[in-house]
Amino acid sequence: MTHGTDDSARLPGRDRRRFPGISSRAYEHPADRSALVALRKLSGFDTVFKALSGLLPERSLRLLFLSDSVRVSDEQFPHLNAMLRDACYILDLEKVPPMYVSQDPKPNAMCIGLDEPIIVVTTGLVELLDEEEMRAVVGHETGHALSGHAVYRTILLFLTNLALKVAWIPLGNVAIMAIVTALREWFRKSELSADRAGLLVGQDLQASMRGLMKLAGGNHLHEMNVDAFLKQADEYEAGGDLRDSVLKIMNVLPRSHPFTTVRAAELRKWAASRDYQRIMDGHYDRREDDGDTSVSDSFRQSANHYAESVRTSKDPLMNLMRDLAGGAGDLGGRLRDTFTGRGGAAGSRGPDDDSGTDGPTRNGRP
Repeated sequence: MTHGTDDSARLPGRDRRRFPGISSRAYEHPADRSALVALRKLSGFDTVFKALSGLLPERSLRLLFLSDSVRVSDEQFPHLNAMLRDACYILDLEKVPPMYVSQDPKPNAMCIGLDEPIIVVTTGLVELLDEEEMRAVVGHETGHALSGHAVYRTILLFLTNLALKVAWIPLGNVAIMAIVTALREWFRKSELSADRAGLLVGQDLQASMRGLMKLAGGNHLHEMNVDAFLKQADEYEAGGDLRDSVLKIMNVLPRSHPFTTVRAAELRKWAASRDYQRIMDGHYDRREDDGDTSVSDSFRQSANHYAESVRTSKDPLMNLMRDLAGGAGDLGGRLRDTFTGRGGAAGSRGPDDDSGTDGPTRNGRP
Protein backbone atom coordinates (compact mmCIF):
# COMPACT_ATOMS: atom_id res chain seq x y z
CA MET A 1 0.00 0.00 0.00
CA THR A 2 1.51 3.30 -1.08
CA HIS A 3 0.39 6.87 -0.71
CA GLY A 4 0.60 9.37 -3.52
CA THR A 5 -1.08 12.52 -4.70
CA ASP A 6 -4.50 10.82 -4.85
CA ASP A 7 -4.28 9.98 -1.15
CA SER A 8 -2.88 13.26 0.10
CA ALA A 9 -6.29 14.86 0.56
CA ARG A 10 -7.26 12.03 2.94
CA LEU A 11 -4.25 12.53 5.18
CA PRO A 12 -4.96 14.47 8.38
CA GLY A 13 -2.69 16.89 10.18
CA ARG A 14 -2.09 19.40 7.42
CA ASP A 15 -0.91 21.86 10.05
CA ARG A 16 2.04 19.67 10.99
CA ARG A 17 5.35 20.04 9.24
CA ARG A 18 6.43 17.43 6.71
CA PHE A 19 10.03 16.31 6.09
CA PRO A 20 10.49 15.33 2.44
CA GLY A 21 13.39 12.97 1.85
CA ILE A 22 14.43 12.92 5.51
CA SER A 23 17.13 10.42 6.39
CA SER A 24 16.91 8.39 9.58
CA ARG A 25 20.34 9.87 10.36
CA ALA A 26 18.56 13.14 11.14
CA TYR A 27 16.89 11.77 14.26
CA GLU A 28 18.93 8.69 15.19
CA HIS A 29 20.44 8.80 18.66
CA PRO A 30 24.27 8.56 18.53
CA ALA A 31 24.14 5.67 21.00
CA ASP A 32 21.85 3.79 18.59
CA ARG A 33 24.38 3.99 15.78
CA SER A 34 27.39 3.11 17.92
CA ALA A 35 25.58 0.17 19.56
CA LEU A 36 24.64 -1.18 16.14
CA VAL A 37 28.25 -0.95 14.99
CA ALA A 38 29.35 -2.78 18.14
CA LEU A 39 26.69 -5.44 17.54
CA ARG A 40 27.85 -6.07 14.00
CA LYS A 41 31.42 -6.50 15.25
CA LEU A 42 30.37 -9.11 17.81
CA SER A 43 32.06 -12.43 17.14
CA GLY A 44 29.67 -14.81 15.43
CA PHE A 45 26.96 -12.23 14.76
CA ASP A 46 27.46 -12.11 10.99
CA THR A 47 27.21 -15.89 10.78
CA VAL A 48 24.02 -15.98 12.86
CA PHE A 49 22.52 -13.03 10.99
CA LYS A 50 23.07 -14.58 7.55
CA ALA A 51 21.77 -17.96 8.70
CA LEU A 52 18.65 -16.59 10.33
CA SER A 53 17.90 -14.23 7.45
CA GLY A 54 17.45 -17.30 5.28
CA LEU A 55 15.72 -19.51 7.85
CA LEU A 56 13.26 -17.22 9.62
CA PRO A 57 9.73 -17.88 8.34
CA GLU A 58 8.89 -14.45 6.93
CA ARG A 59 5.77 -15.69 5.13
CA SER A 60 4.67 -17.61 8.23
CA LEU A 61 5.03 -14.45 10.31
CA ARG A 62 2.81 -12.48 7.97
CA LEU A 63 0.23 -15.27 7.77
CA LEU A 64 0.15 -15.46 11.56
CA PHE A 65 -0.89 -11.84 11.95
CA LEU A 66 -3.18 -12.00 8.93
CA SER A 67 -5.03 -14.97 10.44
CA ASP A 68 -5.13 -14.05 14.13
CA SER A 69 -5.05 -10.22 14.33
CA VAL A 70 -7.05 -7.36 12.85
CA ARG A 71 -5.45 -5.59 9.91
CA VAL A 72 -5.76 -1.83 10.06
CA SER A 73 -7.49 -0.32 7.01
CA ASP A 74 -10.19 2.14 6.02
CA GLU A 75 -12.72 -0.46 7.17
CA GLN A 76 -11.00 -1.60 10.38
CA PHE A 77 -9.55 0.77 12.98
CA PRO A 78 -9.79 3.62 10.44
CA HIS A 79 -8.45 6.18 12.93
CA LEU A 80 -5.23 4.13 13.29
CA ASN A 81 -5.04 3.80 9.51
CA ALA A 82 -5.27 7.59 9.17
CA MET A 83 -2.48 8.01 11.76
CA LEU A 84 -0.28 5.50 9.97
CA ARG A 85 -0.72 7.15 6.59
CA ASP A 86 -0.10 10.55 8.18
CA ALA A 87 3.11 9.30 9.83
CA CYS A 88 4.37 7.89 6.54
CA TYR A 89 3.48 11.15 4.81
CA ILE A 90 5.35 13.27 7.35
CA LEU A 91 8.49 11.07 7.32
CA ASP A 92 8.14 10.59 3.55
CA LEU A 93 7.94 6.79 3.64
CA GLU A 94 6.93 5.80 0.12
CA LYS A 95 5.38 2.47 1.10
CA VAL A 96 2.99 2.29 4.03
CA PRO A 97 3.76 -0.87 6.08
CA PRO A 98 0.90 -3.20 7.03
CA MET A 99 -0.36 -2.60 10.56
CA TYR A 100 -2.20 -5.05 12.81
CA VAL A 101 -4.02 -4.83 16.13
CA SER A 102 -3.39 -7.89 18.28
CA GLN A 103 -5.46 -8.93 21.31
CA ASP A 104 -3.20 -8.49 24.33
CA PRO A 105 -4.03 -6.56 27.50
CA LYS A 106 -0.38 -5.56 27.93
CA PRO A 107 0.36 -2.22 26.20
CA ASN A 108 2.97 -2.83 23.52
CA ALA A 109 3.90 -2.08 19.93
CA MET A 110 6.58 -3.42 17.63
CA CYS A 111 7.94 -3.17 14.12
CA ILE A 112 9.17 -6.52 12.79
CA GLY A 113 9.88 -8.26 9.49
CA LEU A 114 12.87 -9.13 7.32
CA ASP A 115 11.98 -8.18 3.75
CA GLU A 116 9.33 -5.62 4.62
CA PRO A 117 8.35 -4.21 8.03
CA ILE A 118 5.08 -4.98 9.80
CA ILE A 119 3.74 -2.81 12.61
CA VAL A 120 1.81 -4.49 15.43
CA VAL A 121 0.03 -2.73 18.30
CA THR A 122 -1.82 -4.43 21.13
CA THR A 123 -5.37 -3.76 22.26
CA GLY A 124 -3.96 -2.78 25.65
CA LEU A 125 -2.05 0.08 24.03
CA VAL A 126 -4.98 1.21 21.86
CA GLU A 127 -7.25 1.36 24.90
CA LEU A 128 -4.66 3.14 27.06
CA LEU A 129 -3.68 6.10 24.85
CA ASP A 130 -5.62 9.05 23.52
CA GLU A 131 -5.39 10.10 19.86
CA GLU A 132 -2.32 12.35 20.08
CA GLU A 133 -0.47 9.94 22.36
CA MET A 134 -1.22 7.13 19.92
CA ARG A 135 -0.05 9.29 17.02
CA ALA A 136 3.36 9.55 18.70
CA VAL A 137 3.49 5.75 19.07
CA VAL A 138 2.59 5.19 15.42
CA GLY A 139 5.30 7.70 14.48
CA HIS A 140 7.69 5.83 16.78
CA GLU A 141 7.07 2.55 14.94
CA THR A 142 7.26 4.28 11.55
CA GLY A 143 10.66 5.59 12.63
CA HIS A 144 11.76 2.01 13.32
CA ALA A 145 10.66 1.11 9.78
CA LEU A 146 12.54 4.04 8.22
CA SER A 147 15.69 3.22 10.19
CA GLY A 148 15.64 -0.45 9.14
CA HIS A 149 15.33 -1.66 12.72
CA ALA A 150 12.70 -4.32 11.94
CA VAL A 151 15.23 -6.92 10.81
CA TYR A 152 17.25 -6.86 14.02
CA ARG A 153 14.13 -6.72 16.17
CA THR A 154 12.83 -9.87 14.45
CA ILE A 155 16.09 -11.71 15.06
CA LEU A 156 16.05 -10.61 18.70
CA LEU A 157 12.57 -12.07 19.17
CA PHE A 158 13.58 -15.33 17.51
CA LEU A 159 16.80 -15.73 19.48
CA THR A 160 15.10 -14.89 22.77
CA ASN A 161 12.61 -17.69 22.18
CA LEU A 162 15.38 -20.01 21.00
CA ALA A 163 17.45 -19.33 24.13
CA LEU A 164 14.55 -20.55 26.26
CA LYS A 165 14.29 -23.77 24.26
CA VAL A 166 18.01 -24.63 24.37
CA ALA A 167 18.66 -23.52 27.94
CA TRP A 168 19.61 -27.10 28.78
CA ILE A 169 22.57 -26.90 26.34
CA PRO A 170 25.24 -25.03 28.36
CA LEU A 171 27.56 -23.79 25.59
CA GLY A 172 24.77 -23.30 23.05
CA ASN A 173 22.80 -21.16 25.45
CA VAL A 174 25.85 -19.06 26.39
CA ALA A 175 26.59 -18.34 22.73
CA ILE A 176 23.00 -17.36 21.98
CA MET A 177 22.64 -15.21 25.09
CA ALA A 178 25.81 -13.28 24.21
CA ILE A 179 24.18 -12.20 20.96
CA VAL A 180 20.80 -11.63 22.65
CA THR A 181 22.45 -9.37 25.25
CA ALA A 182 24.16 -7.34 22.51
CA LEU A 183 20.91 -7.11 20.54
CA ARG A 184 19.06 -5.90 23.62
CA GLU A 185 21.68 -3.25 24.26
CA TRP A 186 21.30 -2.00 20.70
CA PHE A 187 17.50 -2.18 20.79
CA ARG A 188 17.29 -0.13 23.98
CA LYS A 189 19.29 2.59 22.21
CA SER A 190 17.18 2.29 19.06
CA GLU A 191 14.10 3.08 21.15
CA LEU A 192 15.57 6.50 21.88
CA SER A 193 15.84 7.11 18.13
CA ALA A 194 12.27 5.95 17.51
CA ASP A 195 10.99 8.21 20.31
CA ARG A 196 12.47 11.11 18.39
CA ALA A 197 10.73 9.97 15.21
CA GLY A 198 7.47 9.83 17.17
CA LEU A 199 7.96 13.45 18.23
CA LEU A 200 8.66 14.50 14.63
CA VAL A 201 5.40 12.87 13.56
CA GLY A 202 3.19 14.02 16.44
CA GLN A 203 4.98 17.35 16.98
CA ASP A 204 3.44 17.46 20.46
CA LEU A 205 5.99 16.94 23.24
CA GLN A 206 3.34 16.87 25.96
CA ALA A 207 1.51 14.04 24.19
CA SER A 208 4.74 12.05 23.98
CA MET A 209 5.36 12.66 27.68
CA ARG A 210 1.83 11.62 28.60
CA GLY A 211 2.15 8.42 26.61
CA LEU A 212 5.34 7.46 28.40
CA MET A 213 3.78 8.26 31.78
CA LYS A 214 0.81 6.04 30.97
CA LEU A 215 3.14 3.19 30.03
CA ALA A 216 4.66 3.54 33.49
CA GLY A 217 1.59 4.26 35.61
CA GLY A 218 -1.51 3.39 33.63
CA ASN A 219 -4.48 5.53 32.64
CA HIS A 220 -4.45 7.77 35.70
CA LEU A 221 -3.38 11.14 34.30
CA HIS A 222 -5.34 13.00 36.98
CA GLU A 223 -3.00 11.38 39.51
CA MET A 224 0.25 12.07 37.62
CA ASN A 225 2.38 15.09 36.74
CA VAL A 226 4.92 15.37 33.91
CA ASP A 227 7.37 17.52 35.89
CA ALA A 228 7.27 15.15 38.86
CA PHE A 229 7.71 12.20 36.50
CA LEU A 230 10.80 13.78 34.96
CA LYS A 231 12.21 14.47 38.43
CA GLN A 232 12.14 10.71 38.94
CA ALA A 233 14.57 10.39 36.03
CA ASP A 234 16.93 12.90 37.66
CA GLU A 235 16.67 11.07 40.98
CA TYR A 236 17.26 7.73 39.27
CA GLU A 237 20.42 8.98 37.56
CA ALA A 238 21.94 10.82 40.50
CA GLY A 239 20.77 8.77 43.44
CA GLY A 240 22.62 6.14 45.46
CA ASP A 241 26.22 5.02 45.46
CA LEU A 242 28.36 2.69 43.33
CA ARG A 243 26.32 -0.30 44.45
CA ASP A 244 23.19 1.34 43.05
CA SER A 245 25.01 2.05 39.78
CA VAL A 246 25.79 -1.65 39.42
CA LEU A 247 22.19 -2.56 40.29
CA LYS A 248 20.94 -0.19 37.57
CA ILE A 249 23.05 -2.07 35.02
CA MET A 250 21.81 -5.44 36.26
CA ASN A 251 18.18 -4.26 36.20
CA VAL A 252 18.32 -3.00 32.63
CA LEU A 253 20.17 -5.94 31.03
CA PRO A 254 17.14 -8.24 30.66
CA ARG A 255 14.99 -5.45 29.22
CA SER A 256 14.35 -4.71 25.56
CA HIS A 257 13.28 -1.12 26.32
CA PRO A 258 14.89 1.63 28.40
CA PHE A 259 13.09 2.70 31.55
CA THR A 260 10.22 5.07 30.78
CA THR A 261 11.52 7.94 32.95
CA VAL A 262 14.87 7.75 31.15
CA ARG A 263 13.12 7.81 27.76
CA ALA A 264 11.08 10.84 28.80
CA ALA A 265 14.15 12.73 30.01
CA GLU A 266 16.10 11.91 26.84
CA LEU A 267 13.23 13.05 24.62
CA ARG A 268 12.73 16.27 26.55
CA LYS A 269 16.45 17.02 26.23
CA TRP A 270 16.39 16.44 22.46
CA ALA A 271 13.21 18.52 22.00
CA ALA A 272 15.02 21.46 23.60
CA SER A 273 18.13 21.00 21.46
CA ARG A 274 19.33 22.92 18.43
CA ASP A 275 19.31 19.68 16.40
CA TYR A 276 15.56 19.30 16.82
CA GLN A 277 14.90 22.93 15.97
CA ARG A 278 16.99 22.66 12.81
CA ILE A 279 14.92 19.69 11.65
CA MET A 280 11.71 21.60 12.34
CA ASP A 281 13.12 24.50 10.32
CA GLY A 282 13.73 22.17 7.36
CA HIS A 283 17.48 21.66 7.79
CA TYR A 284 18.15 17.93 8.10
CA ASP A 285 20.10 15.01 6.63
CA ARG A 286 18.49 13.59 3.51
CA ARG A 287 18.30 10.08 2.16
CA GLU A 288 19.87 11.08 -1.13
CA ASP A 289 23.10 11.79 0.77
CA ASP A 290 23.15 8.53 2.77
CA GLY A 291 25.62 6.96 0.34
CA ASP A 292 28.12 9.75 0.98
CA THR A 293 27.95 9.41 4.76
CA SER A 294 31.34 8.98 6.38
CA VAL A 295 31.65 6.13 8.86
CA SER A 296 34.33 8.11 10.70
CA ASP A 297 31.89 11.00 11.13
CA SER A 298 29.36 8.65 12.70
CA PHE A 299 32.03 7.31 15.05
CA ARG A 300 33.05 10.85 15.94
CA GLN A 301 29.46 11.84 16.74
CA SER A 302 29.00 8.75 18.90
CA ALA A 303 32.29 9.37 20.71
CA ASN A 304 31.35 13.00 21.33
CA HIS A 305 27.97 11.91 22.67
CA TYR A 306 29.46 9.43 25.13
CA ALA A 307 32.11 11.91 26.25
CA GLU A 308 29.41 14.51 26.90
CA SER A 309 27.26 11.92 28.68
CA VAL A 310 30.09 10.99 31.03
CA ARG A 311 30.95 14.67 31.58
CA THR A 312 27.42 15.68 32.53
CA SER A 313 26.21 12.48 34.21
CA LYS A 314 25.32 12.51 37.90
CA ASP A 315 25.56 8.74 38.22
CA PRO A 316 28.14 7.70 40.88
CA LEU A 317 29.81 5.19 38.54
CA MET A 318 30.07 7.79 35.78
CA ASN A 319 31.51 10.26 38.29
CA LEU A 320 34.16 7.73 39.26
CA MET A 321 35.04 7.12 35.60
CA ARG A 322 35.28 10.87 35.03
CA ASP A 323 37.51 11.30 38.07
CA LEU A 324 39.75 8.44 36.98
CA ALA A 325 40.05 9.78 33.45
CA GLY A 326 40.56 13.40 34.45
CA GLY A 327 42.70 12.90 37.51
CA ALA A 328 45.00 10.03 36.61
CA GLY A 329 48.02 11.98 37.80
CA ASP A 330 46.38 12.78 41.10
CA LEU A 331 45.33 9.15 41.50
CA GLY A 332 48.87 7.99 40.81
CA GLY A 333 50.20 10.40 43.41
CA ARG A 334 47.75 9.17 46.00
CA LEU A 335 48.65 5.55 45.34
CA ARG A 336 52.36 6.39 45.58
CA ASP A 337 51.85 8.20 48.87
CA THR A 338 49.78 5.35 50.24
CA PHE A 339 52.33 2.66 49.49
CA THR A 340 55.49 4.68 50.29
CA GLY A 341 54.16 6.40 53.40
CA ARG A 342 54.80 9.83 51.90
CA GLY A 343 52.38 12.55 52.90
CA GLY A 344 49.95 10.19 54.58
CA ALA A 345 51.58 9.01 57.84
CA ALA A 346 51.94 11.44 60.72
CA GLY A 347 55.51 12.41 61.36
CA SER A 348 56.78 10.96 58.07
CA ARG A 349 57.89 14.42 56.99
CA GLY A 350 59.38 17.09 59.15
CA PRO A 351 57.82 20.52 59.59
CA ASP A 352 60.71 22.12 57.69
CA ASP A 353 60.35 19.79 54.72
CA ASP A 354 59.01 21.85 51.80
CA SER A 355 57.19 19.35 49.60
CA GLY A 356 56.57 21.97 46.94
CA THR A 357 60.25 22.61 46.04
CA ASP A 358 61.54 19.23 44.98
CA GLY A 359 59.44 18.61 41.86
CA PRO A 360 56.00 18.92 40.44
CA THR A 361 53.01 18.43 42.69
CA ARG A 362 50.58 15.53 42.33
CA ASN A 363 48.58 17.58 39.85
CA GLY A 364 51.63 17.93 37.63
CA ARG A 365 51.92 21.69 38.18
CA PRO A 366 55.06 23.28 39.75
